[in-house]
Amino acid sequence: MKKFIIALVLLTAVSFFLATSSGKITSAELLPDSVKTLEPLPYHSQEEQLISTILSRYHYQKFKLDDSLSGVIFDRYLKTLDGAKSYFTASDINDLEKYRYSFDDNINEGNLEPAYKIFNLFRDRLRERIKFIDKLLDNEFDYTQDEVLIVDRENSTWAADNAELNELWRKRIKNDALSRKLNGETWDKIASNLKKRYQNFERTIIQYNSEDVFQLVMNAYTESIDPHSNYLSPITSDNFKIDMTRSLEGIGAQLQTEDEYTKVAEIIVGGPAHKAGELKRDDRIIGVAQGEDGEMADVIGKKINDVVSLIRGKKGTTVRLQILPAADGVNAVPKEIIIVRERIKLEEQSAKKEIINIENRSVNYSLGVISIPAFYLDYEGQQKGLKDFKTTTGDVRKLLKELKEEKVDGVIIDLRNNGGGSLNEAIELTGLFIKDGPVVQVKNSDGVVDVADDPDPDEVYSGPLAVLVNRFSASASEIFAGAIQDYQRGIIIGEQTFGKGTVQNLIDLNRLMRRNDQKMGQVKLTIAKYYRITGGSTQHLGVVPHIEFPSAFDAKEFGESAQPNALPWDQIAAADYKLAGQIENLLQVLLNNHNQRMAQSAEYSYLIEDINEYKEQREKKTISLNEEVRKKEKEDLEENRFQRENERRKIKGIKLLDKGEKIPPADEKDDFLLNEAGHILIDLIKLSVG
Repeated sequence: MKKFIIALVLLTAVSFFLATSSGKITSAELLPDSVKTLEPLPYHSQEEQLISTILSRYHYQKFKLDDSLSGVIFDRYLKTLDGAKSYFTASDINDLEKYRYSFDDNINEGNLEPAYKIFNLFRDRLRERIKFIDKLLDNEFDYTQDEVLIVDRENSTWAADNAELNELWRKRIKNDALSRKLNGETWDKIASNLKKRYQNFERTIIQYNSEDVFQLVMNAYTESIDPHSNYLSPITSDNFKIDMTRSLEGIGAQLQTEDEYTKVAEIIVGGPAHKAGELKRDDRIIGVAQGEDGEMADVIGKKINDVVSLIRGKKGTTVRLQILPAADGVNAVPKEIIIVRERIKLEEQSAKKEIINIENRSVNYSLGVISIPAFYLDYEGQQKGLKDFKTTTGDVRKLLKELKEEKVDGVIIDLRNNGGGSLNEAIELTGLFIKDGPVVQVKNSDGVVDVADDPDPDEVYSGPLAVLVNRFSASASEIFAGAIQDYQRGIIIGEQTFGKGTVQNLIDLNRLMRRNDQKMGQVKLTIAKYYRITGGSTQHLGVVPHIEFPSAFDAKEFGESAQPNALPWDQIAAADYKLAGQIENLLQVLLNNHNQRMAQSAEYSYLIEDINEYKEQREKKTISLNEEVRKKEKEDLEENRFQRENERRKIKGIKLLDKGEKIPPADEKDDFLLNEAGHILIDLIKLSVG
């Protein structure tokens, strides 16, 4: 079978703000009254048609570029530019509707003029907003009024006119100002900082060039086919290569943009952010400062590449981040954290083992836990023909042999937050736990199905096995967990996984369209889909554990199902395989025992409370603009968390927190879910022996 190598790479959407300067700035000093109208470059027409040809010939989904898809592209492009419906009015949209069903014809003809006209109009409307904001901030707001701001405008209608837009922006800026006031800033500082933010925002839009707009338009097209197909401009392509190495000095976090915010998409295991423990997935980064006392630069709306450049730096240096914690939802207030940059090495992301001892009904059990943060492979070492180049399977093989020598009673493979990596490694890793047989099926765009078999008949570990997953276990992780589940080789525990069942490939446009005067970008497109040996796709559905743990993350918000235009779930014929166990016959007893433990567990109750609070904060669509109401909400949230933390500490017999004392990051050694997975595996061991 062909070796498909994939990596989950979070490509960034567009971001429209820039804030790196200091000192008082006025629009009149730095911003021209009029700016150059952007137009496509001469070669963009050919490049657009080449991209379209590649997609039509090689994309897994056989799509038709017609009026129906044209409408999807049109809507996606508008959402890219004005997702919060804060710049265009209803009359603007009515005027632009003439382009809705012509994007398909324009793409076929290489005509980019309409898309650039839409961008130029957006830029004009944005500049009008900045002028309004500048005047608005001349006077302080009245925070005693009972007003609310709608924070999620995705399903809102377009503002009828400028008066309605003015009111929308008055509330939005008032909310920005109130958040800063609650964080201790004076009005003069608030007004100055917010004026600088939006003036810098305007300057960034003026600095957009033709290639920037071309990338926006092309991604509106590619992502209307499926969310993992993208056009990478030359600059984005270079950053993509850096991300793939995962060796750059920095904090160890993958970022993406959401509206005007830079959001944490993934915390890389073993990196500085992971070790510090304070930065979490979905936290929004709103400021970056260098060193212990460097000035905090506002990065709301800044281009993702620029934010990354500010955060990256030399090993041993300090970066301070100002964040809005995701757990606080709409009521989040800025929080500053400090991270010391390090070089993120492959070794720090390698599989690691530990032994946990669990007492179950007065009997002590020793369990080996192997944590695998990614399915890695030293490609460079492989290409050089090195004898012992580093691989996931090679490392886990050694760890399993060590655990067998240490006579553990069972093994847990921890794949939580493992976003994927090398498919070939997932296949070979599965082979360590089965004697032989198929592991995964891959169907390409021509409908041809390749069945990937376990390449090694050696079954390294045949003892009791559990696999622990969560919502962010994806791609190659799902291949491994799905195969273990289908063979009934081990028990799968945790949350339903991400549901990414597609394979992508990169095509360098420079190889197809050579230009001496201009470097081309790349196209990443979906070329195949994964299927389990049972025939079901992992797309959308992912892997549903035998025993599910409660999750704070809904499939509609996190995972493949949350992606617009994601390819559908489907099914092909099952492969020929033989079961390696009879887990399903024992499931009801295992589930009953698990439920009984949870009913008596105080820690489980706290977990449910944490999840419910997180969901409640995320689901809030409006936020009060009344200062006293906001203060009360913030105080209540902090008090609830403080009391819950001390209740936990009392049960565990550890020192209680004093009033106002900061709640420390969770101790990884105190892993309630891992401990419960251990109890479930012990129950499986008992039933198997019995």
